[in-house]
Amino acid sequence: MGDLKITEDVIPSPEKPTKKNKFAFACAILASMTSILLGYDIGVMSGAVIFIQPDLKISDVQVEILMGIINLYSLFGSAAAGRTSDWIGRRYTIVLAAAIFFIGALLMGLAPNYAVLMFGRFVAGVGIGYALMIAPVYTAEVSPASSRGFLTSFPEVFINAGIMFGYVSNYAFRNLPQHLSWRLMLGVGAIPSVFLGFGVLTMPESPRWLVMQGRLGDAKRVLLKTSDSKEEAEMRLADIKQAAGIPDHCIDEVVQVSKQSHGEGVWKELLLRPTPAVRRILIAAVGIHFFQQSSGIDTVVLYSPRIFKKAGIVNSSALLGATVAVGFVKTITILIATFLLDRIGRRPLLLASVGGMIGCLALLATSLTVVDHHPDTKLMWAVALSIAMVLAYVAFFSIGMGPITWVYSSEIFPLRLRAQGASIGVAVNRVTSGVITMTFISLTKAITVGGAFFLFMGIAMVAWVFFYTFLPETQGRTLEGMGALFGIVSENGNKDGQESGEKEGHIQLSANNRPA
Repeated sequence: MGDLKITEDVIPSPEKPTKKNKFAFACAILASMTSILLGYDIGVMSGAVIFIQPDLKISDVQVEILMGIINLYSLFGSAAAGRTSDWIGRRYTIVLAAAIFFIGALLMGLAPNYAVLMFGRFVAGVGIGYALMIAPVYTAEVSPASSRGFLTSFPEVFINAGIMFGYVSNYAFRNLPQHLSWRLMLGVGAIPSVFLGFGVLTMPESPRWLVMQGRLGDAKRVLLKTSDSKEEAEMRLADIKQAAGIPDHCIDEVVQVSKQSHGEGVWKELLLRPTPAVRRILIAAVGIHFFQQSSGIDTVVLYSPRIFKKAGIVNSSALLGATVAVGFVKTITILIATFLLDRIGRRPLLLASVGGMIGCLALLATSLTVVDHHPDTKLMWAVALSIAMVLAYVAFFSIGMGPITWVYSSEIFPLRLRAQGASIGVAVNRVTSGVITMTFISLTKAITVGGAFFLFMGIAMVAWVFFYTFLPETQGRTLEGMGALFGIVSENGNKDGQESGEKEGHIQLSANNRPA
């Protein structure tokens, strides 16, 4: 880093940090846009199934499977994404995700029957699994500590944007012939993946992945573009080198790295012989992903037309219009959340979000139960309360639980475990979502719609207790300093992050005192 030390005493002009933050901002947007693929599929399928069921003459059980199976299919992608991204890089893994989804969307749009439609969902699911794992990992690794929460929340922003686009697609194609409407709804999803695949090629590779490959020169150049200052770029490079096991005195463009930097032995360290600190990190990541989905968000998003119909709305256009409102509220509130993550912190937002969800689920379950007990009477107050609580529920979810799950799980793992650790979190997320969405119709038949939401309320209450007792605040810490929160000890005997505490404090001070 000799060439950096020459200009060490030069005070950077005020314009430079802004320029560099804009570059990190652009990288985060491009990477996170892959999440729009999942969002679009969730949103469009909620309305498309209204036309698919009568056209293909499928049962409610087949509808459940069709809606939720893509979450299980995505496991194949998320399981492979960790090793793939360690091998070919974060950037090319994003391109691979877009290409796979493109093929899946075409298959679904051209499907002549249920079997081909299911195969198309399998292919699209693999692409979604890749995208869900790699987007937050890349964004976390390229972002400066001062704005990592803001930038790493972008995948959830684009999931919500995709959901809204899916809802709008449903509404736009609703009046076409039945056999054509749902095929266009699904097939249009192939278009954004083309632009994403080519757009991602303009991004730099993750600096942390470059260091893992021994490409210190390339990593340094990326860090200079994505850090708030040259001093921060130096500190980030030093921290990454230490985490990767590269001596600090190594300043060559390319250095030799150990074989494990390519991902070997990581699964053993994560699952078979984890240290107490790694085990706690894994439980935190798995827990936050499990509770995000088990509290019922995907059932509300996927089955909102069915929920609104149960509440008393029977016209198809009105159902789809109310569903568009759900997508709009989710998108607006997630945008608000991105600006709060690095100002308020992860824990306060998460706890407030889940608390609000509990209240909304209680009122939604109550109103739907009242409607269920008065089948011959249309209670307008109960209908209005049901719609209001669905909108409030998705708003509370998007202000905290939605974005923080991806931000938190992508930043707490040590460098050597990050890709595979994040893929475990995504796998749990998708399995839980798949189980919930594939059983929702059967669950409502067994315990009523209101009973199902009382169940989700109980799960959300357990989630609040887990988050309050188990998840430490991560706001403002560098990724390499995250180990101190979980008790990871570095080779020099100190907790990770202590050695560079003064440096981190300097970064935090400058970040927290920058003009609003």
